[in-house]
Amino acid sequence: MSVSVSSFGTYPDGREIKLYTISNKKGMQVSVTNIGAALVKVMAPDRDGRMADVVLGFDKGEDYMKNPSFMGVVVGPSANRIAGGAFTLDGVDYKLDVNDGANNLHSHKEKGWHKRLWESSAEGDGVTFTLKDEEGNLGFPGEKKISVTYLLDEENALTVHYHGVSDKRTILNPTNHTYFNLEGHDSGSIEGHELWLGAARYTPADGGSIPTGEMAEVQGTPMDFTVSKRVGRDIGADFEQLQFAGGYDHNWIIDGWDGKLRHFATLKSPVSGRSMEVYTTLPGVQFYAGNFIQKQTGKGGTVYDYRCGMCLETQYFPDSIHKPEFPSCVFGAEKEYDSVTVFRFCQ
Repeated sequence: MSVSVSSFGTYPDGREIKLYTISNKKGMQVSVTNIGAALVKVMAPDRDGRMADVVLGFDKGEDYMKNPSFMGVVVGPSANRIAGGAFTLDGVDYKLDVNDGANNLHSHKEKGWHKRLWESSAEGDGVTFTLKDEEGNLGFPGEKKISVTYLLDEENALTVHYHGVSDKRTILNPTNHTYFNLEGHDSGSIEGHELWLGAARYTPADGGSIPTGEMAEVQGTPMDFTVSKRVGRDIGADFEQLQFAGGYDHNWIIDGWDGKLRHFATLKSPVSGRSMEVYTTLPGVQFYAGNFIQKQTGKGGTVYDYRCGMCLETQYFPDSIHKPEFPSCVFGAEKEYDSVTVFRFCQ
Protein backbone atom coordinates (compact mmCIF):
# COMPACT_ATOMS: atom_id res chain seq x y z
CA MET A 1 0.00 0.00 0.00
CA SER A 2 1.26 3.46 -0.85
CA VAL A 3 0.00 7.05 -0.70
CA SER A 4 1.25 9.84 -2.98
CA VAL A 5 0.34 13.51 -2.96
CA SER A 6 0.26 16.12 -5.72
CA SER A 7 -1.03 19.64 -6.27
CA PHE A 8 -4.65 19.77 -7.44
CA GLY A 9 -5.19 23.51 -7.75
CA THR A 10 -5.61 26.64 -5.65
CA TYR A 11 -8.41 27.46 -3.19
CA PRO A 12 -9.97 30.96 -3.55
CA ASP A 13 -7.92 32.27 -0.58
CA GLY A 14 -4.65 31.09 -2.13
CA ARG A 15 -4.16 27.86 -0.20
CA GLU A 16 -3.10 24.74 -2.07
CA ILE A 17 -5.65 22.10 -2.96
CA LYS A 18 -4.07 18.65 -2.64
CA LEU A 19 -4.79 15.34 -4.33
CA TYR A 20 -3.87 12.12 -2.53
CA THR A 21 -3.71 8.80 -4.38
CA ILE A 22 -3.84 5.52 -2.45
CA SER A 23 -2.67 2.42 -4.35
CA ASN A 24 -2.79 -1.25 -3.41
CA LYS A 25 -0.81 -4.19 -4.76
CA LYS A 26 -3.66 -5.28 -7.03
CA GLY A 27 -3.43 -2.03 -8.98
CA MET A 28 -6.55 -0.41 -7.60
CA GLN A 29 -6.19 3.33 -7.00
CA VAL A 30 -8.32 5.77 -5.03
CA SER A 31 -7.79 9.55 -5.24
CA VAL A 32 -9.19 11.98 -2.68
CA THR A 33 -8.81 15.73 -2.22
CA ASN A 34 -8.90 18.13 0.70
CA ILE A 35 -11.54 20.30 -0.92
CA GLY A 36 -14.80 18.89 0.42
CA ALA A 37 -12.91 15.76 1.55
CA ALA A 38 -14.01 14.52 -1.87
CA LEU A 39 -13.58 11.16 -3.53
CA VAL A 40 -12.19 12.11 -6.95
CA LYS A 41 -11.24 8.85 -8.63
CA VAL A 42 -11.63 5.08 -8.15
CA MET A 43 -9.71 2.90 -10.60
CA ALA A 44 -11.27 -0.57 -10.37
CA PRO A 45 -10.83 -3.72 -12.52
CA ASP A 46 -13.53 -5.17 -14.80
CA ARG A 47 -14.13 -8.89 -15.40
CA ASP A 48 -11.02 -9.00 -17.63
CA GLY A 49 -8.82 -7.06 -15.21
CA ARG A 50 -8.99 -3.81 -17.19
CA MET A 51 -8.98 -0.71 -15.00
CA ALA A 52 -11.42 2.18 -15.36
CA ASP A 53 -12.39 5.16 -13.25
CA VAL A 54 -15.88 4.42 -11.88
CA VAL A 55 -16.78 7.70 -10.13
CA LEU A 56 -17.85 11.03 -11.59
CA GLY A 57 -15.73 14.09 -10.84
CA PHE A 58 -13.37 16.76 -12.12
CA ASP A 59 -9.78 17.11 -13.29
CA LYS A 60 -8.85 20.04 -11.05
CA GLY A 61 -9.67 21.21 -7.56
CA GLU A 62 -11.11 24.55 -8.64
CA ASP A 63 -14.00 22.75 -10.35
CA TYR A 64 -15.13 21.40 -7.00
CA MET A 65 -15.92 25.01 -6.00
CA LYS A 66 -18.70 24.87 -8.62
CA ASN A 67 -19.88 21.24 -8.58
CA PRO A 68 -23.67 21.85 -8.70
CA SER A 69 -24.45 18.14 -8.31
CA PHE A 70 -22.22 17.59 -5.21
CA MET A 71 -20.03 15.03 -7.01
CA GLY A 72 -17.79 13.03 -4.69
CA VAL A 73 -17.92 15.39 -1.73
CA VAL A 74 -18.62 14.95 1.97
CA VAL A 75 -21.84 16.83 2.71
CA GLY A 76 -22.44 18.28 6.17
CA PRO A 77 -23.12 19.05 8.91
CA SER A 78 -26.50 17.71 7.76
CA ALA A 79 -26.92 15.91 4.47
CA ASN A 80 -30.29 15.67 2.75
CA ARG A 81 -33.32 17.74 3.76
CA ILE A 82 -34.65 19.52 6.84
CA ALA A 83 -38.24 20.69 6.55
CA GLY A 84 -38.84 24.43 6.62
CA GLY A 85 -35.13 25.22 6.92
CA ALA A 86 -35.52 25.33 10.70
CA PHE A 87 -35.54 23.16 13.80
CA THR A 88 -35.86 23.40 17.57
CA LEU A 89 -33.37 21.67 19.86
CA ASP A 90 -33.36 21.82 23.66
CA GLY A 91 -35.89 24.66 23.55
CA VAL A 92 -33.86 26.86 21.18
CA ASP A 93 -35.00 27.69 17.63
CA TYR A 94 -32.44 27.48 14.83
CA LYS A 95 -32.82 28.81 11.28
CA LEU A 96 -30.97 27.35 8.30
CA ASP A 97 -30.55 28.33 4.68
CA VAL A 98 -33.79 27.80 2.73
CA ASN A 99 -32.39 26.53 -0.56
CA ASP A 100 -34.66 23.74 -1.82
CA GLY A 101 -38.18 25.07 -2.15
CA ALA A 102 -39.27 25.77 1.42
CA ASN A 103 -36.64 23.44 2.86
CA ASN A 104 -32.94 23.10 3.63
CA LEU A 105 -30.86 20.77 1.45
CA HIS A 106 -27.31 19.66 2.34
CA SER A 107 -26.88 22.44 4.95
CA HIS A 108 -25.80 25.15 2.48
CA LYS A 109 -25.10 24.85 -1.24
CA GLU A 110 -22.22 27.36 -1.25
CA LYS A 111 -20.85 27.27 2.30
CA GLY A 112 -21.34 23.68 3.44
CA TRP A 113 -18.54 21.26 4.28
CA HIS A 114 -18.33 20.24 0.61
CA LYS A 115 -16.89 23.68 -0.28
CA ARG A 116 -14.48 23.90 2.68
CA LEU A 117 -10.74 23.19 2.47
CA TRP A 118 -10.05 20.51 5.07
CA GLU A 119 -6.79 19.87 6.90
CA SER A 120 -5.23 16.66 5.61
CA SER A 121 -2.64 14.04 6.47
CA ALA A 122 -1.53 10.83 4.75
CA GLU A 123 -1.18 7.55 6.61
CA GLY A 124 0.19 4.15 5.65
CA ASP A 125 -2.97 2.93 3.92
CA GLY A 126 -5.10 6.03 3.74
CA VAL A 127 -5.75 9.73 4.21
CA THR A 128 -7.48 11.65 7.02
CA PHE A 129 -9.26 14.97 6.57
CA THR A 130 -10.18 17.14 9.57
CA LEU A 131 -12.36 20.20 9.91
CA LYS A 132 -13.32 22.61 12.69
CA ASP A 133 -16.83 23.98 12.24
CA GLU A 134 -17.53 27.06 14.28
CA GLU A 135 -20.39 27.63 16.73
CA GLY A 136 -23.46 28.82 14.86
CA ASN A 137 -21.97 28.30 11.40
CA LEU A 138 -24.74 27.86 8.80
CA GLY A 139 -27.23 28.07 11.69
CA PHE A 140 -26.19 24.88 13.52
CA PRO A 141 -25.31 24.98 17.24
CA GLY A 142 -22.00 23.83 18.71
CA GLU A 143 -18.34 23.98 17.86
CA LYS A 144 -17.80 20.80 15.91
CA LYS A 145 -14.60 18.89 15.17
CA ILE A 146 -14.91 16.40 12.34
CA SER A 147 -12.64 13.81 10.75
CA VAL A 148 -13.13 11.70 7.64
CA THR A 149 -10.64 8.91 6.90
CA TYR A 150 -10.36 7.02 3.62
CA LEU A 151 -8.64 3.62 3.84
CA LEU A 152 -7.95 1.17 1.00
CA ASP A 153 -7.08 -2.49 1.66
CA GLU A 154 -5.66 -5.29 -0.48
CA GLU A 155 -9.14 -6.75 -1.06
CA ASN A 156 -10.20 -3.62 -3.00
CA ALA A 157 -12.36 -2.34 -0.14
CA LEU A 158 -12.55 1.41 0.39
CA THR A 159 -13.51 2.30 3.97
CA VAL A 160 -14.83 5.76 4.87
CA HIS A 161 -14.72 6.44 8.64
CA TYR A 162 -16.46 9.53 9.99
CA HIS A 163 -16.01 10.89 13.52
CA GLY A 164 -17.44 14.04 15.05
CA VAL A 165 -17.59 15.79 18.42
CA SER A 166 -19.44 18.95 19.45
CA ASP A 167 -19.46 21.00 22.63
CA LYS A 168 -23.26 21.35 22.30
CA ARG A 169 -26.01 19.04 21.18
CA THR A 170 -26.40 19.53 17.45
CA ILE A 171 -27.32 17.79 14.21
CA LEU A 172 -24.54 15.66 12.76
CA ASN A 173 -25.55 13.69 9.68
CA PRO A 174 -22.74 13.75 7.09
CA THR A 175 -22.58 11.56 4.01
CA ASN A 176 -20.47 11.02 0.91
CA HIS A 177 -22.20 12.09 -2.30
CA THR A 178 -20.17 10.12 -4.85
CA TYR A 179 -21.84 9.17 -8.14
CA PHE A 180 -20.88 5.69 -9.32
CA ASN A 181 -20.93 4.24 -12.82
CA LEU A 182 -19.41 0.75 -12.86
CA GLU A 183 -18.95 0.86 -16.63
CA GLY A 184 -16.70 3.91 -16.27
CA HIS A 185 -17.43 7.51 -15.38
CA ASP A 186 -17.71 8.39 -19.07
CA SER A 187 -20.10 5.59 -20.04
CA GLY A 188 -23.50 7.26 -19.97
CA SER A 189 -26.66 5.91 -18.37
CA ILE A 190 -26.66 3.76 -15.22
CA GLU A 191 -30.16 2.44 -15.88
CA GLY A 192 -28.73 -0.93 -16.97
CA HIS A 193 -26.95 -1.44 -13.64
CA GLU A 194 -28.46 -4.06 -11.34
CA LEU A 195 -29.09 -3.15 -7.69
CA TRP A 196 -29.90 -5.20 -4.61
CA LEU A 197 -30.86 -3.44 -1.37
CA GLY A 198 -31.25 -5.20 1.97
CA ALA A 199 -34.15 -2.93 2.80
CA ALA A 200 -37.74 -4.14 3.11
CA ARG A 201 -38.97 -0.63 3.97
CA TYR A 202 -38.42 2.96 2.88
CA THR A 203 -39.58 6.40 4.00
CA PRO A 204 -42.15 7.86 1.57
CA ALA A 205 -41.83 11.60 1.03
CA ASP A 206 -44.03 14.48 -0.03
CA GLY A 207 -43.62 16.56 -3.19
CA GLY A 208 -40.75 18.47 -1.53
CA SER A 209 -38.89 15.22 -0.71
CA ILE A 210 -39.62 15.56 3.03
CA PRO A 211 -40.48 12.18 4.62
CA THR A 212 -44.05 11.90 5.82
CA GLY A 213 -42.97 9.87 8.86
CA GLU A 214 -44.32 6.63 7.44
CA MET A 215 -42.04 3.61 7.17
CA ALA A 216 -43.61 1.75 4.28
CA GLU A 217 -43.09 -1.76 2.93
CA VAL A 218 -41.45 -1.95 -0.50
CA GLN A 219 -43.10 -5.26 -1.39
CA GLY A 220 -45.39 -4.98 -4.37
CA THR A 221 -44.06 -1.52 -5.36
CA PRO A 222 -41.39 -0.22 -7.76
CA MET A 223 -39.32 0.59 -4.63
CA ASP A 224 -38.58 -3.11 -4.07
CA PHE A 225 -34.90 -3.98 -4.60
CA THR A 226 -34.88 -6.94 -2.18
CA VAL A 227 -34.31 -9.05 -5.30
CA SER A 228 -31.66 -7.54 -7.60
CA LYS A 229 -33.10 -5.75 -10.62
CA ARG A 230 -32.12 -3.20 -13.24
CA VAL A 231 -32.23 0.36 -11.97
CA GLY A 232 -34.19 1.38 -15.07
CA ARG A 233 -36.74 -1.43 -14.95
CA ASP A 234 -39.38 0.37 -12.89
CA ILE A 235 -37.97 3.89 -12.66
CA GLY A 236 -40.63 5.30 -14.99
CA ALA A 237 -43.54 3.47 -13.35
CA ASP A 238 -46.84 5.20 -12.70
CA PHE A 239 -46.14 5.49 -8.97
CA GLU A 240 -46.57 8.71 -7.03
CA GLN A 241 -43.27 8.51 -5.15
CA LEU A 242 -41.31 8.18 -8.41
CA GLN A 243 -43.28 10.99 -10.02
CA PHE A 244 -42.58 13.30 -7.07
CA ALA A 245 -38.81 12.74 -7.30
CA GLY A 246 -38.36 12.26 -11.03
CA GLY A 247 -37.24 8.68 -10.35
CA TYR A 248 -35.41 7.12 -7.43
CA ASP A 249 -34.29 9.66 -4.83
CA HIS A 250 -35.47 8.18 -1.54
CA ASN A 251 -34.28 6.92 1.80
CA TRP A 252 -34.35 3.14 2.30
CA ILE A 253 -34.38 1.67 5.83
CA ILE A 254 -31.57 -0.85 6.19
CA ASP A 255 -32.81 -4.19 7.51
CA GLY A 256 -31.80 -5.16 11.05
CA TRP A 257 -29.95 -1.95 11.86
CA ASP A 258 -28.10 -2.25 15.18
CA GLY A 259 -25.15 0.11 14.69
CA LYS A 260 -22.85 -2.67 13.49
CA LEU A 261 -21.32 -2.88 10.03
CA ARG A 262 -23.89 -4.47 7.74
CA HIS A 263 -23.94 -5.42 4.05
CA PHE A 264 -26.94 -3.56 2.64
CA ALA A 265 -26.32 -3.10 -1.10
CA THR A 266 -24.76 -4.74 -4.12
CA LEU A 267 -24.50 -2.85 -7.40
CA LYS A 268 -23.50 -4.70 -10.58
CA SER A 269 -22.81 -3.80 -14.19
CA PRO A 270 -23.60 -6.68 -16.60
CA VAL A 271 -21.59 -4.84 -19.25
CA SER A 272 -18.27 -4.50 -17.38
CA GLY A 273 -18.67 -7.33 -14.89
CA ARG A 274 -17.76 -4.97 -12.04
CA SER A 275 -19.72 -5.13 -8.84
CA MET A 276 -19.64 -3.06 -5.67
CA GLU A 277 -20.74 -4.32 -2.27
CA VAL A 278 -21.64 -1.59 0.21
CA TYR A 279 -21.63 -1.90 4.00
CA THR A 280 -22.50 0.63 6.69
CA THR A 281 -23.12 1.13 10.40
CA LEU A 282 -25.86 3.68 9.63
CA PRO A 283 -29.64 3.08 9.55
CA GLY A 284 -30.48 4.46 6.11
CA VAL A 285 -29.32 5.00 2.56
CA GLN A 286 -30.44 7.58 0.01
CA PHE A 287 -30.44 5.85 -3.36
CA TYR A 288 -30.34 8.66 -5.90
CA ALA A 289 -30.43 7.70 -9.58
CA GLY A 290 -29.02 11.00 -10.85
CA ASN A 291 -32.40 12.26 -12.05
CA PHE A 292 -31.35 15.91 -11.82
CA ILE A 293 -27.64 15.88 -12.69
CA GLN A 294 -27.01 19.24 -14.27
CA LYS A 295 -25.31 19.04 -17.66
CA GLN A 296 -21.64 19.82 -17.02
CA THR A 297 -18.12 18.95 -18.16
CA GLY A 298 -16.25 16.50 -15.96
CA LYS A 299 -13.04 14.48 -16.09
CA GLY A 300 -11.33 14.23 -19.46
CA GLY A 301 -13.89 16.53 -21.08
CA THR A 302 -16.72 14.07 -20.46
CA VAL A 303 -20.15 15.70 -20.47
CA TYR A 304 -22.14 14.44 -17.49
CA ASP A 305 -25.90 14.48 -17.78
CA TYR A 306 -29.16 12.85 -16.71
CA ARG A 307 -28.67 9.50 -14.88
CA CYS A 308 -25.05 9.01 -15.90
CA GLY A 309 -24.16 8.18 -12.27
CA MET A 310 -25.96 7.05 -9.11
CA CYS A 311 -25.43 7.62 -5.40
CA LEU A 312 -25.76 5.37 -2.35
CA GLU A 313 -25.59 7.97 0.44
CA THR A 314 -25.50 6.31 3.86
CA GLN A 315 -27.23 8.43 6.48
CA TYR A 316 -29.68 9.04 9.27
CA PHE A 317 -33.09 9.53 7.72
CA PRO A 318 -33.95 12.92 6.14
CA ASP A 319 -35.70 15.38 8.46
CA SER A 320 -35.22 13.09 11.45
CA ILE A 321 -34.89 16.17 13.68
CA HIS A 322 -38.66 16.58 13.18
CA LYS A 323 -39.52 12.88 13.32
CA PRO A 324 -39.12 11.34 16.81
CA GLU A 325 -40.07 7.96 15.34
CA PHE A 326 -36.85 8.01 13.25
CA PRO A 327 -33.36 7.21 14.65
CA SER A 328 -31.93 10.43 16.10
CA CYS A 329 -29.18 12.40 14.37
CA VAL A 330 -28.54 14.58 17.44
CA PHE A 331 -25.00 14.32 18.80
CA GLY A 332 -22.70 16.34 21.01
CA ALA A 333 -21.68 16.77 24.64
CA GLU A 334 -21.69 13.17 25.92
CA LYS A 335 -22.54 11.55 22.57
CA GLU A 336 -19.94 11.49 19.80
CA TYR A 337 -20.79 10.83 16.17
CA ASP A 338 -19.05 7.81 14.62
CA SER A 339 -19.90 5.84 11.48
CA VAL A 340 -18.27 3.60 8.89
CA THR A 341 -19.24 2.94 5.28
CA VAL A 342 -17.34 0.46 3.07
CA PHE A 343 -17.37 0.17 -0.74
CA ARG A 344 -15.86 -3.15 -1.87
CA PHE A 345 -15.13 -3.56 -5.57
CA CYS A 346 -15.09 -7.02 -7.14
CA GLN A 347 -15.79 -8.91 -10.36
